Amino acid sequence: MKLKAFTFPLFLLFLFSCKTDTPPLAEKVVEEVKVWQPEDTRSMTGVMAKRGLIYNAETDTEGYVLFEPSSSTSTFLINKNGEVVHRWDSDLNSMNSYLQPNGHLIRMERDENFPTFAAGGQSGRIKEYDWEGNLVWDFAYFSETYLTHHDIEVMPNGNILAISYDALSAEEAEAAGMDPQHIPKAGIWLDKIVEIEPVKPEGGKIIWEWRMQDHLVQEFDPAKKNYAAVAEHPRKINLNTASEEAGPPMSQERLDQMKKMGFLTSNATIDNQGSDITHTNAISYNPELDQIVISVPGYGEIFVIDHSTTTEEARTASGGRSGLGGELLYRWGNPANYGKGTKEDQKLFGQHDSKWIPKGYPGEGNLMVYNNDIPHPDNKLPNMWAALAGDPSPELNVSVGDVGNYSAVHEWKIPTSENGTYELNENGVFGPKTPDWTYTAPDKYSMYSSFISGAHRLKNGHIFITQGKQGRFIEVDENGKLVWEYWNPYIDDYKLPDGSPAQPTGPFIFGIFRATLYPEDHPAFKGKNLEPIAPQPEPFIFKMPPPPEESTQ
Repeated sequence: MKLKAFTFPLFLLFLFSCKTDTPPLAEKVVEEVKVWQPEDTRSMTGVMAKRGLIYNAETDTEGYVLFEPSSSTSTFLINKNGEVVHRWDSDLNSMNSYLQPNGHLIRMERDENFPTFAAGGQSGRIKEYDWEGNLVWDFAYFSETYLTHHDIEVMPNGNILAISYDALSAEEAEAAGMDPQHIPKAGIWLDKIVEIEPVKPEGGKIIWEWRMQDHLVQEFDPAKKNYAAVAEHPRKINLNTASEEAGPPMSQERLDQMKKMGFLTSNATIDNQGSDITHTNAISYNPELDQIVISVPGYGEIFVIDHSTTTEEARTASGGRSGLGGELLYRWGNPANYGKGTKEDQKLFGQHDSKWIPKGYPGEGNLMVYNNDIPHPDNKLPNMWAALAGDPSPELNVSVGDVGNYSAVHEWKIPTSENGTYELNENGVFGPKTPDWTYTAPDKYSMYSSFISGAHRLKNGHIFITQGKQGRFIEVDENGKLVWEYWNPYIDDYKLPDGSPAQPTGPFIFGIFRATLYPEDHPAFKGKNLEPIAPQPEPFIFKMPPPPEESTQ
């Protein structure tokens, strides 16, 4: 989540609510394409939008949708009529979980006690629950130097791949060749990938590890051993790449205000603002290739690495099926990061949910990603966060003339040589030049979420999309036609022991990190009662605060 410095009146977060019955089933509607004018505004929060089931065509995919409201301790499973058919409840917050073939739920949870890391997506715990909600397994992974965050991938053998922060002190970052002028006092947080072998009922073994810090290059300090021309080492990571996650420096007053408003975690400090430079937010495993793809929005790229290495080989540039050890097999999104382009060549902007399309699905083996924050060339303001400073209302309305950014879902096939390696083109760039397929809203501007969100291919060729910031889920067919739409109506008031929210959601109270559509024949549902639960959870209805009373003096 990329946060920029700006100010809001604090009454923004005063919420007025009432409870209503579950909304009725939606009637079929005709999708209209809006023609936007520069003065037209979009709500960044969607707090006043109609919620629940909006549209359900007869051509949508039968199945069940799994999701976690960002401020909740519950995981919901709904049918395509928008009715909750099952839920799992915990004492900790979660923003991401995966349903298993046996009906169990593997869930990332946000531990209350971890130190150091002040950024969105925190976890520190991975838990497994059975269908009835009984705890089956609990694994903790956090310290002052590491913390699981954002995403996991359950492998076919039952092991779990997890993203973890990997902290370097300011001294260690300088020793690695980073320009000291850009090193926060608290150091930097790179990322690593760990493979966990569960030990039930509690604990696990780290049996494989890959670390970004083992594959760095820099051309700032000739005295360091990783000094080299960045353009000659496209399979390494330039430590001095300008991060899109770090944001500009903040004053203490502004930082305190943003913490109070829920935009930053309670352990955010002046010293650690700018530490989260890579912010890896998605991981996906391809068992046929034994490769991993991760999303690195701090650099506007996705990376592919070799999982067939040993941990020792993963620290080097040799070994594994590829023969490249832990070097990057492939990267895409921003060739300027390896000296082969300019800002105009960048393709990914704050992206989420990079994943392989599974075997047996249309486009199998291709990559897919939700591209969050594609900039409009005629923007009057530099970004959404600057625009939000001009609107004190809970809707956070921004005109498309001020910021006309939009989101897209991309799919592409990695150019591959006959021997299966990912080669650079004649210009020294990893292709393709453009995605093979792209979905945007028909009007372009109505699907926009500058952070969180995701998309995945269904077996019938449809795409299921989470527009995370507003808590909107849609399903589109292979031609991009809308066939199902639902807006999350549920929020909770879960707080950490210090009274702060579990995730820095600010006014995006209906936000969802990612939702997943499971087909009705998924083995997890075999023999399960999937009738709507009674009573249904009560939706939250946002009411605008009254205007301030005029002074009579």
